[in-house]
Amino acid sequence: MITRLLDRPLPATILVVALLLVTAWGVSWSPRSIVVFMMFQGSILLLYFAQMPTLVKAAVTLLALGVLMPVLGTINAYYMEIAIQVGIFVALALGLNIVVGLAGLLDLGYVAFFAVGAYSWAIFGSPQANLIFGGNFFPLGPWWFFVFLFVGVAVAAGAGILLGLPVLRLHGDYLDLVTLGFGEVIRVLANNLDKPINFTNGPKGITPINRPPIFFAPLLQSVGIDPNPNVIYPLYLYALVLLIVGVTVLANRRLEDSHIGRAWEAIREDQTAAQAMGVPLVRMKLLAFACGASFAGTVGVLFSAKQIFINPESFTFMESIGVLAMIILGGMGSIPGAILGAAVVTILNLQVLKGLSLWLNELRNAGTVILGYNLTNLPTQLEPAKYERMIFGLILVLMMIFRPQGILPAKRRHRELEEERR
Repeated sequence: MITRLLDRPLPATILVVALLLVTAWGVSWSPRSIVVFMMFQGSILLLYFAQMPTLVKAAVTLLALGVLMPVLGTINAYYMEIAIQVGIFVALALGLNIVVGLAGLLDLGYVAFFAVGAYSWAIFGSPQANLIFGGNFFPLGPWWFFVFLFVGVAVAAGAGILLGLPVLRLHGDYLDLVTLGFGEVIRVLANNLDKPINFTNGPKGITPINRPPIFFAPLLQSVGIDPNPNVIYPLYLYALVLLIVGVTVLANRRLEDSHIGRAWEAIREDQTAAQAMGVPLVRMKLLAFACGASFAGTVGVLFSAKQIFINPESFTFMESIGVLAMIILGGMGSIPGAILGAAVVTILNLQVLKGLSLWLNELRNAGTVILGYNLTNLPTQLEPAKYERMIFGLILVLMMIFRPQGILPAKRRHRELEEERR
């Protein structure tokens, strides 16, 4: 029934818009209801499957992400935090999707590029740079944040090339080990480069880090709106995240349909055949590492400005595994799949599991009795949030068994797996 409605433009538009408005009203009426907010998120997912005219779909998407989500974020700041985190991990997943999904080069140290971008702004956007260069010239002004978005691209792309050079002839497990080692090297360097020259302040981290300027404050004041940073910054950062994700999606789409994307796919399928057909392996592999890393570098700059504080524990190996799980879950080589995988994993981690843990704590504190068992005696070790990695692992195992192509696979990958089954 729903499938038939989604296949017809007018009913699909009415259904999606109605669901968005009803669930948004539900969130405003019950701001703490995680279930209602997840229904709103499901309505946004339904928008992707609806067969609607392009302009109408773009307008409804703008309504959902550009109007309704910020309004709900002002009602409950935690929802805005979830939206920002989803956007950050979507950009990371799309970057890794170039390396893993298109070029077929497994990168287990992807978080290193995220760290490089984050530290590039953290050092110069805080007083930390004074310890390196002396004087009292730092932190740089907030306007420099926009410059460092591009600096993050360049620095992370350079780090991607440095990683790519020694692994050009490696395949399989050897490639995995080298990329894993690279990620750990960057984390250990960040942890230990506090002497003899204090570059990163070691495990203590760097703080305070400048945030981007609220350049539109005079405009808000002219219309009678008080530009309170506590209210404006979450919306501001959300807008920046949406902009970065939009540019990342556009770049991914253009690369995928270009001769470079075709060359990456040829390398992924068969390197020997690709080389025989004239594909320059060295240049294409380095380009894949550089392009994938550049997106992580930009998001790293934004992440450090958002957090105001970073330390090496923000860039562990498990973060790389988490981003890799996102694209495996969504579908390797698929842009919609990477977006969906990042959203599902982030929401599961930040919203569902933590929400269940809070709910259990409330029941435990209230002394609730279920089937004769007093939840006051329930051990804290059984909180769902503590089993995050186990749940992710179980989901990936089930995906490999029942749907190895991912939730939203690339069309070519889907056809290949269907042919193998036949």
